Amino acid sequence: MNTMTLWHITGWEFAALASAALLVGFSKTAVSGANTVSLAIFAAVLPARASTGVLLPVLIAGDVLAVLTYRRHAHWPTLWRLFPAVAVGVVAGTLFLVWADDEIVRTSIGAILLLMAGVTVWRRRTADTEEEPDSVTTRSGRIKARSYGVLGGFTTMVANAGGPVMSMYLLSAGFRKLGFLGTSAFFFLIVNVSKVPFSAGLGLIDGRSLLLDAALVVFVVPGAFIGKWAVNRINQRLFEQLVIGATVLGGLQLLLR
Repeated sequence: MNTMTLWHITGWEFAALASAALLVGFSKTAVSGANTVSLAIFAAVLPARASTGVLLPVLIAGDVLAVLTYRRHAHWPTLWRLFPAVAVGVVAGTLFLVWADDEIVRTSIGAILLLMAGVTVWRRRTADTEEEPDSVTTRSGRIKARSYGVLGGFTTMVANAGGPVMSMYLLSAGFRKLGFLGTSAFFFLIVNVSKVPFSAGLGLIDGRSLLLDAALVVFVVPGAFIGKWAVNRINQRLFEQLVIGATVLGGLQLLLR
């Protein structure tokens, strides 16, 4: 029995998942948060709860490639201040998944996608902030880090959708492109790996999901190389407009499904 038969998906649906995996690699090395489109595709093709478990190892593969590419540019003081709040958000998200059924999770993912689209618009309007990354050492900076950390932890646990939240936080803290990509790369690698035991305990990651991951993860690599090539060439404004539009459509599709 092959992977497509095991998951009852068609060739076109597998192609959609493969394209989403390629976009994960691209987003990890070029435009963090763009993989909300991948989230919408996975949740549309697969059962909503199961999609979060299948997507997680694909994201981790992208995180590893991003760390290898931008490891010298991470800002660790910011990371250490975020992790405790993120842990609280991950635990809250785990408790939510224990309670929620598939329909609630699908609706929640759709609502989170629409929220993330709004967050991205707000992020673009505040992207010119001139604060330095070490602004997280101030009282207001610590409060902001905790707030974004909890929200990012919850959204990444429930829907693997913490990217836009962290993108907005890092940009509002004054990070430039390489520092932004290096810091977010380590952040999501550590957070996503820490989510594995929770997801496995909830039954979202098992042999069946890992078999599908094995077929999809190969598509992450070319996406990462395309992102590395494009990061200094991409028209960021146009791409984000496309991402926002696709995210809104994906969120509405899940809410109306």
